[in-house]
Amino acid sequence: MPEHRLAAGRVRAEVTGDGPVIWLFHSLLADAGSCAPLAQRLAPAHRVVLPDLPGFGGSEAVAGGLPAVADRLAEAVAEAGGGPAILFGNGYGSFVALTLALRHPALVRRLVLAGTGAAFPEPGRAAFRGMAAAARTQGLAAIAETAMRRLFPPEFQAAHPALAAERRARFLATDPAVFVAACEALADLDLRAEVGAITAPTLVLVGSEDEATPPPMARELAALLPDARLRELPGLAHVPQLQDTAGFHAAIGEFLAGR
Repeated sequence: MPEHRLAAGRVRAEVTGDGPVIWLFHSLLADAGSCAPLAQRLAPAHRVVLPDLPGFGGSEAVAGGLPAVADRLAEAVAEAGGGPAILFGNGYGSFVALTLALRHPALVRRLVLAGTGAAFPEPGRAAFRGMAAAARTQGLAAIAETAMRRLFPPEFQAAHPALAAERRARFLATDPAVFVAACEALADLDLRAEVGAITAPTLVLVGSEDEATPPPMARELAALLPDARLRELPGLAHVPQLQDTAGFHAAIGEFLAGR
């Protein structure tokens, strides 16, 4: 896909296709490549923008937590043009998309959020604090197995060893400082009092086997949003768009078409 530099050159993105604009925001435990197969399926009917989130790949890091990340991407969305966009977010990317929708509502037409919520329960907060501490003192290799388990069920990893190895290598290429900052931001996250202000139609999806952002979080978020649909995906985990790209694309098709 052709590469673009947006937000005054600070955000690297690949752009393909033609039609309504959709941005794909990747997970903290992955990279833009985890959305690439979905981008290929969306391209015949959409102009797909696949960015590296700030601090990942070729995009510059930004200090200031989720608000600063969302503002940097809002700058990129506005610069890219095409009117209000559909935002797809997976995991960390879904929290970025939610924050962007709160801070820059005029830029958002619809939201598709997979592996998400408005706040983590205390065990989830503790997990992020633990991963941040381990990454800070021992490096990402110390938590690679934990990260892979949160991405995919063990049986899926065993059945797809090449994909699991690729995802592990991509995770280990993440800047540890960016990872730590994101973990700390997610540990403190609580948007429950704010998300009621989001009026954009929203599709909330969650895999039944998602250990990173389990189904109760998605149900809570969907109940708090004024215009939301909830869809649970049997047998899938935290990166459903990569684990079953065809099935995931089918699951979001009607919503993207405005139905």
